[in-house]
Amino acid sequence: MKSAFHFKFEDLQVYQKAMDFGEVVDVIVKKFPAYELYALSSQFRRAADSIALNIAEGYPGSDAQFVKHINYAIYSANECVSCSTKAKRRLYINFDEDEENRKLISELTKMMSSLRKKILERNANN
Repeated sequence: MKSAFHFKFEDLQVYQKAMDFGEVVDVIVKKFPAYELYALSSQFRRAADSIALNIAEGYPGSDAQFVKHINYAIYSANECVSCSTKAKRRLYINFDEDEENRKLISELTKMMSSLRKKILERNANN
């Protein structure tokens, strides 16, 4: 059900995918050992959530501000690669789960890079 109080950035496909990825990570980290609660589990969740949060935060600003926040979101996506790799190395997730994370992160990063490029090209043409 769609809220009566809709925000424009919620229409961005990259934002929607980033929101979905945050939920995927939330499910994954529930399998991690309890001693990771305030370590890798927390870091992975925060990095994953930061992708969508930065897209939302930067959207209403200037193009330069939005590009800056897209960059932050890309940095968070890269952090998620490291978190997923750490989780695999510690045997909290298997190869296939890490591979799925990498696929989702790759899709998100490509979408964010494309959006950033489009904004920068629009500004160069003005």
